[in-house]
Order: sequence, then structure tokens, then C-alpha cells
Amino acid sequence: MSNKVDLNKYMDFVEEVTSSDSNDYGTFMNRLGHISVESQFSVNPSLLLTGAVGISSEAGEFAEIVKKMMFQGKECTDDTILHMKKELGDIAWYWINACRAIGADPNEVISMNVDKLKARYPGGEFNVLNSENRADGDI
Repeated sequence: MSNKVDLNKYMDFVEEVTSSDSNDYGTFMNRLGHISVESQFSVNPSLLLTGAVGISSEAGEFAEIVKKMMFQGKECTDDTILHMKKELGDIAWYWINACRAIGADPNEVISMNVDKLKARYPGGEFNVLNSENRADGDI
């Protein structure tokens, strides 16, 4: 049994359940101003968007290499490793821009991550139970 989907009706539905900040340029621009000026934190929306979109894009490029190795028979060669390293460098570049955007010390960010993982895995080793059943506040 197949269900016919009317993509035009779906498009209308998607518009209805999308925020006005996403649907409307003027509302979006006002939101950017609110984030950068009226927020209690000093945030640079341009750098924040650069970091977020860049991290996602570069992570996709890194994943593409891994996908080709795992599922399409691409050989793991010196060139493949070099390509992955370059993509990881790009991810780091965008990550630092994201840190800059929110005024975060990258060393503090990593330290917080280490503390979070130590709390999640108190024995110092990964286990599935703690990975899937997190304490309140463990994000």
C-alpha cells in the first residue's frame, strides 16, 4: 500500500511549523541584533554562524571520506589520511571561530569536556550503560 504525498501541501505545512526567524528575513535580522546587542552575553552572530555552518560542512566532508572508505572500497592511503587531517584542521578552524563568537577560551572548553567525561565514566573507561543512561544535566 502506498501513500501519496502532495509535496506542495507538505511545503505549506513545513512553512507553518517553521519559526518566523527562519521564514522571514526581517525577523531574522532583528533576531541577529537581539543576540548581539540585547543579550546578557557578548555574542558575535556572524562568527557564531560561521562556526556552526563551517563545523557542520567540514564534518560532512570528513564523514564523506570515512563513508567512502567504509562502504565504497576507498583505500586508506597516505593521501586519504592527509585529506582527513586537512578536513580536521578545517573543523578546528571553525571551532575556534565558534569559541571566539561566544567569548570562550578553547582551553576551558576542552577542560569542561574532560570534566564531563570523567563524571560520566567515573571508572575512567567507556561503558554502554553510562553512555546511554546519563545523569541529570549531563548533555
